[in-house]
Amino acid sequence: MTDTAAERVVPRAAKGPAGAVQSVDRAVSVLEILARHGEAGVTEVADELGVHKSTAFRLLGALENRGLVAQEQERGKYYLGAGVLRLAGAAAVRLDISQEGAPVCRGLADELGETVNIAVLDNTAAVNIMQARGPASVTAQNWLGRRTPLHATSSGKTLLAHQPEAVQQAYLARKLPRLTERTLTSPAALRRELAEVVDRGYAVAIEELELGLRAVAAPVRAHDGTVIGAISVSVPAYRLAEDRLAEVVKRTVAAAAELSRRMGYAC
Repeated sequence: MTDTAAERVVPRAAKGPAGAVQSVDRAVSVLEILARHGEAGVTEVADELGVHKSTAFRLLGALENRGLVAQEQERGKYYLGAGVLRLAGAAAVRLDISQEGAPVCRGLADELGETVNIAVLDNTAAVNIMQARGPASVTAQNWLGRRTPLHATSSGKTLLAHQPEAVQQAYLARKLPRLTERTLTSPAALRRELAEVVDRGYAVAIEELELGLRAVAAPVRAHDGTVIGAISVSVPAYRLAEDRLAEVVKRTVAAAAELSRRMGYAC
């Protein structure tokens, strides 16, 4: 088949789902080619993909429009653009906090004997990305990967309390579902508690997500001070009376400070 004939089939394939998937696959392949070589011209990209130069040119143009590739105008070579750094940075935060948080998570779980989680903000929920169980943990419940409501968990309140005003306003405008008789469903009451969370440096949830479960959480900060996660300790209600709460809070805040230092924050 000639190049001209090959090009005539591309528009027809692109009309359906299979053609769209093929285009996405080729676009990802272009990024991988540039990552491997550092830079490449249209002809080189076309050769590696096994497509006509005009197809490679269109793919590069689409990626360039999104800032994922850039071009050296004098030489005509393409290289990965700043848009890739933006995407990589978002993924790196979650990856780094998981890697750096693992020993902190395990250490706190061993120290207190309870279940420890690290959570990050995921739109309107907190998602647990790391978990460690201490020797005294009595629950077999797995919180890893679970999305939990911001208004009913210590991690969620910690994350929400450190968001910009506009983000808080949008969340408070939502209907806050009641999960137990202790769940905060009043926007005004939740706003007051969020302010307290910032002032004291930690959040507490007393049977607000599940009856019989209490939790404490503290913020984890990036190098610039931005709150990027929360580390929490979940304890059965009968083991977290007022006389032990202060100890759990102290150790949780210390663990959050340690993880923040690991993430580059100068406490």
